[in-house]
Amino acid sequence: MNQDSIITGDQIIPNTSNQNGLLKNLFPSPEPIIHSSDLLLIFQSIAVVIFIGLLIGLEREYSRKKDEKIFAGIRTFPLIGLLGFTSALVSSITIDWLYAVIFLGFSTLSTAAYYSAAVRGRRGGTSEIAGFIVFLLGSMVFWGYMHLPVIIAIIITLFLSLKIQLHSFVGKINAEDIYATLKLAIITLIILPILPDKTIGPLNVLNPTLIWYMVIFVSGLSFLGYVLIKLYGSKKGILFTSILGGLVSSTAYAFSISKKSIVEENLSNNYSLGIVAASSMMFIRVIIIISILNPNFARIIFVPMIIFSLIGFSIYLILFRKSNNISGEELNIKNPFELTSAFLFGVIFAVTIFITKLAQTYLGNQGVYIASALAGFSSIDAIILSLSKFFNESIVGSEAKKALIFATSTNTLIKIVITYIWGSKQLSKIALKGLGIILFAQIIYLIILFL
Repeated sequence: MNQDSIITGDQIIPNTSNQNGLLKNLFPSPEPIIHSSDLLLIFQSIAVVIFIGLLIGLEREYSRKKDEKIFAGIRTFPLIGLLGFTSALVSSITIDWLYAVIFLGFSTLSTAAYYSAAVRGRRGGTSEIAGFIVFLLGSMVFWGYMHLPVIIAIIITLFLSLKIQLHSFVGKINAEDIYATLKLAIITLIILPILPDKTIGPLNVLNPTLIWYMVIFVSGLSFLGYVLIKLYGSKKGILFTSILGGLVSSTAYAFSISKKSIVEENLSNNYSLGIVAASSMMFIRVIIIISILNPNFARIIFVPMIIFSLIGFSIYLILFRKSNNISGEELNIKNPFELTSAFLFGVIFAVTIFITKLAQTYLGNQGVYIASALAGFSSIDAIILSLSKFFNESIVGSEAKKALIFATSTNTLIKIVITYIWGSKQLSKIALKGLGIILFAQIIYLIILFL
């Protein structure tokens, strides 16, 4: 087998289904590299095995306590990977079941090492399990897989290096968080497969599967922000917490902090800074979402979103000098995920898609601007997803950019209203200054676009 055929097995295979293409990219059907006459490819495969072993071995060596004896370290893990590689090699040129014998022998050795350590009082078998995985990853490289073993090794190293944070995270979660995680799994693994993957309804724009994919995507992004707050704690300072709060939902964050300012009015200055920072993070969130869904659209909106974000964070820094940071104040953020909210967002997104298409069909670009502005008052995520879907299909780039800025402008405006209604006078006063400048910049940018 030549080098080109090996590489082709690890690249995305054109397919009418993007999902099938991704699976074929991660799970190709290459032949063992021993069949290749390319010596460079063989050395490259061995180098990948050594890299995987070094990566995991380095983490195990670094994380061990002083004078602690571990199952394997920076030297042993590469050897384990090479053992898996050579085991697959030897069995391919002799008899297939020899691989199972070698694997059984390695398993016996690992079990004995674990038992010996347990007798001495060492708890846990993380290193032993990591050794098993490295053995299998080395074998996978021989069988022709290149990218997937490296990805798995990186993920394993990440989990191993986050030991302290993960244990701390477990201590902070509650029953509500566990139920929210289960609900997220339900909408992903149970509801999604039963939805029809075809457009229905008038204007032929509503696809239940697509809508639910977007529900999972937005819910997952918000849930990620919440997990990061839980993982790293919300006592890192107002800026850190506000940035993560903006990743969850800047509007929900503004509402929560505004109500908190009534109870703790002496901290209104700090809370108002948090709202400005979270609102500035909203523009980064917009870039992240659109970059994943429609990179071409992301290139068009990147500059204005970055400008608005930089203006917001600059205002934060200016106002920060007049305030005191509350690094020791706990800022509790409620778990953002609920099944009811997921279904509600799905309905809002479907309605937004339909109204956007309806407005564009009968009112032209002006209708899209109106729909975007109205959507910004309720759910900016819905209009972001809608514009990403219709970008370059029925809405040209320049009009989509204007519509997006309309949506972010009205969303900034609604946060000003929220601070005025639910926040303390001091908070609403400072938030009006910060958010007002951001809103003014958005309006000026829109005027320039229309000139």
